[in-house]
Amino acid sequence: MIGIIVAYDKNRLIGKDGAMPWYIPGELKRFRQLTENNVLIMGRKTYVSLGRPLPDRVNIIISRNENFTADGCYTASSITGAIAMARLFWPDKDIFIGGGAQIYSRTIEMADVLYITEIDGEFEGDTYFPDFDESKFDKTVEARYETTVPYTYVTYKRK
Repeated sequence: MIGIIVAYDKNRLIGKDGAMPWYIPGELKRFRQLTENNVLIMGRKTYVSLGRPLPDRVNIIISRNENFTADGCYTASSITGAIAMARLFWPDKDIFIGGGAQIYSRTIEMADVLYITEIDGEFEGDTYFPDFDESKFDKTVEARYETTVPYTYVTYKRK
């Protein structure tokens, strides 16, 4: 299974200056629960914004820089290379795509599932999740949370 995991606001905003423009503990908990004990693939910029490998999962970083390394992570020079690595070495684990925008836009057509947290608000930022053809997916609203910043968990499964 290849899944995309993302949180975005009403305008599909996902980032500002290399970071998330919000802090929602419940959303971070869902990210952890879904990706733990699986493979997480992310771009170099996303990894740098995190500042460390995320624990209890395989972290694969995509970078065009052949000299890029990150302690506790594997690196690949392409999305196809990262996915091939995950399938070869961890065939029993699900693969999650964790950003950023360029990686999402290049993987959305190969994703089986989209795990989206729709944040009920409009934030300022500079990075957006790409549009996708919702007609290719079955949409399920998993849960709604009325917190300081309300949000909804939505899952799209490819038809």
